Amino acid sequence: MASRLSQSHLKLEAEIERCRAECQWEKIQILVRQLAPKVQDNSDDFTNLLLAEALLELSLRENVAKLKLSVPLMESKEPKLHQAKNYLTGILNRGKLPPHYMTEALLILGKLHYCEGSYRDAVSMYARSGFEHLSLDDEPLYKMRLFAEAFLIKGLSLESSTATIASRARLSERGEEAVACFEKASWIAQVFLQELDKSMTSSHSKNSKSSSSCHDFELSYFLEAALQGAYAAHFKRGNILKGIKELRDVLRVVETKATQAFKMAASRQLAEVLLHSLSEKCYWSPLKSPLPELMVNRGETSFPYEILNHRPQIHSGDHLYSPQDNIEEALLLLLISESMANRDAVISRAPDQKEDRAVSLQNASKVYDLLSITMARRGQYAMLSECLERAMKFAFGEFHLWYQLALSMISCGKFAYAVSVLKECSKMRPTDPTVLLLATKVCIGPLHWLDEGEKFAKQVTEMGEEAGESLAKGYLALGLVYSFQATDATQKSTQDDWSKKALQALQRAYEIDPEDPQIILYLSLQLALVRQISEAIEHLQEALKLQKDDLHCLHLLALLLSAQKQYKHAIDVINMALAEHPETFSILFTKTKLEWIHEGPEEALITCRHMLYLWQKLYNCSQLSDSEKESSLADVPLTRKHSGLHLAVPDPHDPENGSQRASSIAASRMEQAMSEITMHSSTQKQGPMQQWVTLEQIWLRAAELFMEQQHMKEAGFCIQEAASLFPTSHTVLYMRGKLAEMKGCLEEAKQIYNEALTVNPDGVKIMHSLGLILNRLGQNALAEKYLRDAVQIQSTSHDAWKGLGEVLQDQRKHEAAVECFLTALDLESSSPVYSFTIIPREL
Repeated sequence: MASRLSQSHLKLEAEIERCRAECQWEKIQILVRQLAPKVQDNSDDFTNLLLAEALLELSLRENVAKLKLSVPLMESKEPKLHQAKNYLTGILNRGKLPPHYMTEALLILGKLHYCEGSYRDAVSMYARSGFEHLSLDDEPLYKMRLFAEAFLIKGLSLESSTATIASRARLSERGEEAVACFEKASWIAQVFLQELDKSMTSSHSKNSKSSSSCHDFELSYFLEAALQGAYAAHFKRGNILKGIKELRDVLRVVETKATQAFKMAASRQLAEVLLHSLSEKCYWSPLKSPLPELMVNRGETSFPYEILNHRPQIHSGDHLYSPQDNIEEALLLLLISESMANRDAVISRAPDQKEDRAVSLQNASKVYDLLSITMARRGQYAMLSECLERAMKFAFGEFHLWYQLALSMISCGKFAYAVSVLKECSKMRPTDPTVLLLATKVCIGPLHWLDEGEKFAKQVTEMGEEAGESLAKGYLALGLVYSFQATDATQKSTQDDWSKKALQALQRAYEIDPEDPQIILYLSLQLALVRQISEAIEHLQEALKLQKDDLHCLHLLALLLSAQKQYKHAIDVINMALAEHPETFSILFTKTKLEWIHEGPEEALITCRHMLYLWQKLYNCSQLSDSEKESSLADVPLTRKHSGLHLAVPDPHDPENGSQRASSIAASRMEQAMSEITMHSSTQKQGPMQQWVTLEQIWLRAAELFMEQQHMKEAGFCIQEAASLFPTSHTVLYMRGKLAEMKGCLEEAKQIYNEALTVNPDGVKIMHSLGLILNRLGQNALAEKYLRDAVQIQSTSHDAWKGLGEVLQDQRKHEAAVECFLTALDLESSSPVYSFTIIPREL
């Protein structure tokens, strides 16, 4: 006994306790050899206890994969397990150890029984040990680990041994007991890991000057399971709210170095649950009291104070950020996980790190997939693209992450970057036509990179039958590219060549897939562009049979009917389209044009008022009062009461407008609208630019209609409203020029048209109007130049050809003028109310 109590022996036992806490099992085996000579009996039970624990833990470390799959370990195939069991059985049979060591032996043997699949024996060992009634105060640190694992394994054993229980009440009772064990295991494990971190940090600081390296503690399978046990059990039983509360409690605990990877996985798990299983109605903030459904008897008292006298340290402080809904909380959790995934990413390409790199990539991919779902629900594509860009440092050759990056960049408007990323994706999957088609879509859509789009589309068509169902889409994409090139061409011969190629590609797509309504639509559109109106209508009827309520098909049909001067039928088709798509402004603009021609400007102005009301409802609904929201179309003209917008088409038949004070009233209304909208545009204009362009076009359409009625004052008001949104817009400048021209101010109109042409050098309507003004001012040569430029840019503009004929006639070039007039008549006979190019051409 004197030697056992010696200073060196006490120091050795303290070192053994530290190694047991830090799970340094190889070192314990070495220390046991130093301990053995100091005892008289070579079969010393304390030594055997240490060896048994070390051998068991080393065996479990070698069989983590089996533990995760709940595969029992066979004693006959595991020598270390067999030897550990012999040691523990001998200790218990002899019963020579002090009670606290006997308890440890029972706990270790219970753990061994569980690993063998003997769940009843495990429960029996824990019951025999009586550990649940013991306190851990003033006990060595390693005992916290033993107790945490014991509670966990008891809960797992109770769950696994319920098959023989017939009574439903007993089964429920057993389940509740298991959950209680999991909760205690979780709390004790968290306290243990924090205390261990403090101990290791202190030990490292003391030995920092020595040459010995610091041991990195890693979570064992059972310790990690102890942290997960409580919330996993609730989720397994369908108690989503209780599970969320438990998981939040775990995440609020101050992390240690060993729990960082676990915290990343747990954060991701909570985000998954919040996104998948919790509705916004059931959400409650982490810093607020839980919902009543969570207030169970042991909700706040489940911490085992009878075993431990203090709880784990948690993150706390003033002015903490608190999410307002499940999406915000999920996003916060995922951004934290993403930061940790980036920090811990394995980027080395060394062969020996291949497995670690794969695990690191898999964990990161899960986080980025969830980030994609979460940010897409809030439209935060720019932030998503930034996150995915950070992932590129470890995503070499990983198609999924690269493709996600491309999609996010497309969604946030970074189209040029997206094409570059899609090129890399295509290198990774050269036989995947969908990547090439997406690149073509971006090139011919927002970027208008027609040469690049043609290259991508040709790669698809060159695949032949290997492209599968995408082959027809490849020819469709090629046809659209050629169609755009025909539209952009400035020479008539070049336009004809591109149009011929477009028709051939689209016909080939139609031959491959004759039942694709999109292919038929664009084939019909291309026929319309080359003014083969009858053939276009025939094909379009096929598309409508396949998809009778398609917006673009109905819109194109209305334009084709208008080209045949069947305005009444065209209006009927437009009304059919509006019945299915009542909030589509492109259809409403076409309706105003048709009504203007067929029924007069008064009817078209009613539609303009409706468009203003619709715009107000769609884009300013959040600012409307209840009475405004309930108002009907009979209340137009409309006026904004609380926002900065004054949206009302002026009524020329209003009694006020005919009084002696009409000019002052109109001036005051215009002044008010100008000041309010200018303020709104400079300080409050939000949302996509397209919605403001739409509002501008509504005002300009109203101005056109008032000018048609010779109501110059009202037309001027509408133009000022549009100008307050976009003062330098070429369409606004053009309408200002038209107004000046109608007032007889030819020099002013000429100057404004020149300004508009500076903004939009290819504006055919501007060139046409400017040419006619110059002709009236006697500048015939310059007028002819502008009109020739107009017909060169848009050879199907009958107005431009007619204007050119008038100029040539005034110059006494009668033969050339006659040719122009004949061309104008021919084009006008098949000209729609709007150019066919307003139908969007996109994949």
